[in-house]
Amino acid sequence: MTRPLRIEYEGAVYHVTSRGNAREPIFGDNKDRFIFYKILSEAKKKYNIICHGYCLMDNHYHLVIETPEGNLSVAMRYINGVYTQDFNRKHNRVGHIFQGRYKAILIEREEYLLEVTRYVVLNPVRAKLVKSPEQWEWSSFSGTAGKERKEEFLDIDWILGNFGNTKDIAQKLYVNFVKEGINEESFKIKMKRQNILGSDDFKQKLSKNIEGKKTIKEISKKQRYIGRPKIEDIFNILGTEKRKEKRNDLIKKAVMEYGYQQKEVARILGMHYASISKILIRKKAEFQDLTP
Repeated sequence: MTRPLRIEYEGAVYHVTSRGNAREPIFGDNKDRFIFYKILSEAKKKYNIICHGYCLMDNHYHLVIETPEGNLSVAMRYINGVYTQDFNRKHNRVGHIFQGRYKAILIEREEYLLEVTRYVVLNPVRAKLVKSPEQWEWSSFSGTAGKERKEEFLDIDWILGNFGNTKDIAQKLYVNFVKEGINEESFKIKMKRQNILGSDDFKQKLSKNIEGKKTIKEISKKQRYIGRPKIEDIFNILGTEKRKEKRNDLIKKAVMEYGYQQKEVARILGMHYASISKILIRKKAEFQDLTP
């Protein structure tokens, strides 16, 4: 069974979601939601997290969290753990509330953070529970837009700072920005099955954060080799000459260093899978011969 790769560093920003077991509700009533708010406020004070946005649905929640101290795991352990204890005590039950581990998508702030905050508050609209985001009481939209008092744990300064120097103007432009996204489906598709939402340069910079984790089989290969070059780019340097030794060195690098499957390499080079396997066996033997 795979487990998610956690990349944590100071100043990282995440889209965090957690779902109820078997899609069961995680909020039994509005009092539960206020308890969750209280726990978020406590987590902000204890772990110095910054919440840029949130949306509490019936059987899951969305949070947009920044970690100035690079401590997402401990903060989320507190949030989900304390809420589970309080929920079980209140409803006279035992056991897990949440389905497995929380999911956290690491976000490149400059490229995607605004889009993610919009995506989060539009969840009830996409689910056809309301027609407009301000009709959903349990999200950060109205607090950010100045339509209601914002919750203590919510930070709106960064978001509004992208829209204007005065709060009133910034909030009006923010409302327009969110509502322009109601019929936008492309970003919803982009969010699916992501672990990192960012440019190739952003992913490449993150590669140093996963050194030593490439051999952990429980983490999916896609996550272990974040920032690796595209397989086409690895072999582009061969040009038309395609020298055999250079090609074979690149085959070894693609499989052994970047984690590509042998069949992927065979496809890109127009070779048979068995030929790739023989080349790798020979390369491994050469390495062993050179080892003192």
